Amino acid sequence: MSSSENIPKVLEYPILSRYTEILHFTSTRSGGVSTGKYASLNLGKYSGDKNENIQENLSRFCSKIGIETQQVYLPFQTHGNSVLIADEEFLAQSAEKQANLLHHTDALITNIPDVCIAVSTADCVPILLYDPENRVIASIHAGWKGTCSRIAANTVQIMQATFGVNPKNLIAVIGPSISPAMYEVGAELIDTFMDAGFDVDKIFIRINNKIYLNLWKANKDILLENGVDESNIEISGYCTYTGQSIFFSARRLGIKSGRMISGIMLKKN
Repeated sequence: MSSSENIPKVLEYPILSRYTEILHFTSTRSGGVSTGKYASLNLGKYSGDKNENIQENLSRFCSKIGIETQQVYLPFQTHGNSVLIADEEFLAQSAEKQANLLHHTDALITNIPDVCIAVSTADCVPILLYDPENRVIASIHAGWKGTCSRIAANTVQIMQATFGVNPKNLIAVIGPSISPAMYEVGAELIDTFMDAGFDVDKIFIRINNKIYLNLWKANKDILLENGVDESNIEISGYCTYTGQSIFFSARRLGIKSGRMISGIMLKKN
């Protein structure tokens, strides 16, 4: 393996790269020490990989992006719509208490510099939000369950209520995840989303007696419904399922496989 393959690869997004006061990223598979279905840069703390491998991978990745591992906060995600604010009170807690608070959490919000809030994914949708006016950030994990329970809406509304965020100022990225062309689902999900008030004709696609779910559009529509301007939303367009050389895909590799992380951090002035 060449030395360049040992260097973690990092994705950034044009719409967020305009803002030099923030760090943002999505990791890829390259540059780690994990093997098998975790090869190679597995950053999923709860993926079943050896802990020493995950720690080494995180150390390498953080070195690449210029932060310390202890600055990264990753929730134990459970496909719900719970949102945690990483405020001064949270940061003052012990590591054990922080871990308890991060359990059953699928989105994080903060306005504190040098706190990198991230989510782990491998087909589910990572969403990053930034309000340049109030300097507030959020990271969201939205699988089909989180999408159906509108975790993105919940996050935006908490940002409004807690930090006075105007949704029109929010910059949003919908990151690498399984594409509409690849995300075949069962017919029962149509009823589930219909019961939740979605316009199912806009987000479900029927082709040759198969049904596909467009999580990108569903989450974009949720953001639009909650006041985010369309011009401020970027869909990365990367498919984790077909991009297996770059991304982990739980549908392709199985649940016991690697995870990428997508995160955002306010830099200190």
